[in-house]
Amino acid sequence: MTKPLRIIVSCVVGVATFLTLLLLGMSIVQVTHTHDWFFTFLQMQILFMPMVLFLLLLAFSSGVVFFFILGYCQRMVLKPIEQPLQNLATGKYDFKITKSSIDYQPMQGIQEDIQMIRDKLQMVSKELQLSNAQPKLFNGQTKEQILTEERHRLARELHDSVSQELFAAMMLLSAMNEQARKKQVEENQQKQLTMITDIITTAQSEMRALLLHLRPVNLEGKSLKTGIVQLLIELQSKVTIQIRWQIADLHLPTIIEDQLFRVVQELLSNTLRHAKAQELEVYLNEVNQQIQLRFIDDGIGFDISKEKAGSYGLTNIRERIQGVGGTVKIISFNNQGTSVEIKVPIFKEGNVSDDSSAISR
Repeated sequence: MTKPLRIIVSCVVGVATFLTLLLLGMSIVQVTHTHDWFFTFLQMQILFMPMVLFLLLLAFSSGVVFFFILGYCQRMVLKPIEQPLQNLATGKYDFKITKSSIDYQPMQGIQEDIQMIRDKLQMVSKELQLSNAQPKLFNGQTKEQILTEERHRLARELHDSVSQELFAAMMLLSAMNEQARKKQVEENQQKQLTMITDIITTAQSEMRALLLHLRPVNLEGKSLKTGIVQLLIELQSKVTIQIRWQIADLHLPTIIEDQLFRVVQELLSNTLRHAKAQELEVYLNEVNQQIQLRFIDDGIGFDISKEKAGSYGLTNIRERIQGVGGTVKIISFNNQGTSVEIKVPIFKEGNVSDDSSAISR
């Protein structure tokens, strides 16, 4: 029962109580005062207030009490399924459903339905992970192989051409700035040189982010922890962002490791290109048979309710995580940073089982 409906029911109870007490009081006065009983009733007082006002307050109080009693009873009835539903919403499937302490037959049926949904979602997630782990061939090559080759080609061309040109331009500008300071050129010219230097510096950062984005999509034989840590150390040596991390040494199916590694690259690329952050925190661990990956930065943030031209990266991340049965939660506020939390269920032998007897215990 929703809160507005409870308010309506409580109002009906209050009005019914008021009318009942009013009719009862008028009946008693009519029996005891046969002459002018109505005016006598209106003049009667209880606790120094007119009887009608007293009955109105009493009816209002009964409605309020009924509202809270109804809410309490509703919470007690729904409490056994509240936590299981929250677990299903967050992709946590390893919970047990115990028999409700309230002997309410419809609730027992709902608990059984929740368990069936849990088992089906668990099985679907596992089958989804197994399905995505199977290679899909296009002209004799897998999709990942085609993407990897193209990324390598683009990365080589960008590094050998644009990146080198930007580096050469920065070296020339550094020499020009040094000569400008020695010759004490006009202030306007020095400002223009500084602006050009800033533009090229920004372009270099964009190029580093793009090259990071084009890195191989797999771990190339390394463990997930080793691959992520090497990526963070390499990034920390090239950019001014302060990076803190805590990466657990997890051993996961190949498909999950590759997708998580690729998601880390996507998130790092987005942070470098859009966040303008000074600090970044990366956490990866296992909690309750779930892989939890968290990215937290102190950048400019964004409005997640508005579509942006650069939102393709986040869409790609969601698709990758959904492809392994996981969930993505993004919290961001303008000028207050961004937090990305990713959860992926992991399944071990015997993790998907029929626990129908748990309800009856």
